Amino acid sequence: MRKLLGRLAATLLALVMTSGLAAAQTKITVAVGGGACLCYLPTVLAQQLGEFDRAGLAVELVDLKGGSDALKAVLGGSADVVSGYFDHCVNLAAKKQELQSFVVYDRYPGLVLVVSPSHNGEIKSIKDLAGKKVGVSAPGSSTDFFLKYLLKKNGLDPAGVSVIGVGLGATAVAAMEQGQIDAAVMLDPSVTVLQGSHPDLRILSDTRTQKDTLGVFGGEYPGGALYSTAAWVASHEKEVQALTNAIVNTLAWIHSHSAEDIMAKMPPEMVGKNKELYLAALKNTIPMYSETGKMDPKGADAVLAVFSESSPEVAKANVDVSKTFTNKFVEQARKTTGMNAK
Repeated sequence: MRKLLGRLAATLLALVMTSGLAAAQTKITVAVGGGACLCYLPTVLAQQLGEFDRAGLAVELVDLKGGSDALKAVLGGSADVVSGYFDHCVNLAAKKQELQSFVVYDRYPGLVLVVSPSHNGEIKSIKDLAGKKVGVSAPGSSTDFFLKYLLKKNGLDPAGVSVIGVGLGATAVAAMEQGQIDAAVMLDPSVTVLQGSHPDLRILSDTRTQKDTLGVFGGEYPGGALYSTAAWVASHEKEVQALTNAIVNTLAWIHSHSAEDIMAKMPPEMVGKNKELYLAALKNTIPMYSETGKMDPKGADAVLAVFSESSPEVAKANVDVSKTFTNKFVEQARKTTGMNAK
């Protein structure tokens, strides 16, 4: 009887502690602009590693087709935070909508402009895209911004190209292989998956490495980040700090583990059936992930410069890019974890 009472007491204590933990956790909804893309891996991995739980947050990740859809979710009030590309913060600042990123997990955007395998013969340069159908994740997403920037940079009118939303991942690969589009702006692992089936895949522009990114933009160009409205960040500093701590810890975990270790933690449906190709894509992508979580102010300036060049609206808006990001939460997180801010 004494043993039974002891067990009952232990069970009751566990239930009380569990319910207390659940009550202490703050619910946060994060809209992700395409969770299967490796550019967003740190957000998904933070969930898989339990970093959000350890930070006292009950985080729900909502997977959407593209960054523009994730942004709409936050602006519409159905999500609290976007896990998406920082460039939206700069673009909307020109429209007097204040967004602020608070932790950056991609040093480079990882965007790749690829020719559909069946159109290799006719499309040999960006100039050959005039009058063609080009896929992006969703109109108004970072893939779309990147396409328009490249078209203008190469003397083409973006309006002369048909832009088609094909999503990311399997849907984009299928659209390319079936010849529904002539080219597409894609992200890994989709690019590596296509290369696995089509070794002669033609790449017109690539931003997966520092060298390539510098070649395209003339400087480092931050990609994925967590951001929200400036008002939400200011009124939820405790939650923002917890989210930042989780991502900074995850970035440290990424850079202290092998690609195999990282893949083993990812949801099987995101890895897919061909683990070898996913692993190859992941190995290519790991250098893209930030080691610090900090925004390089020069990188933010580069984003503004790119948008000013491709959008007259942004050029005229006199955007104060320093208001589109903050590093204070990352600096605090790195003090807390004992990591030296770089």
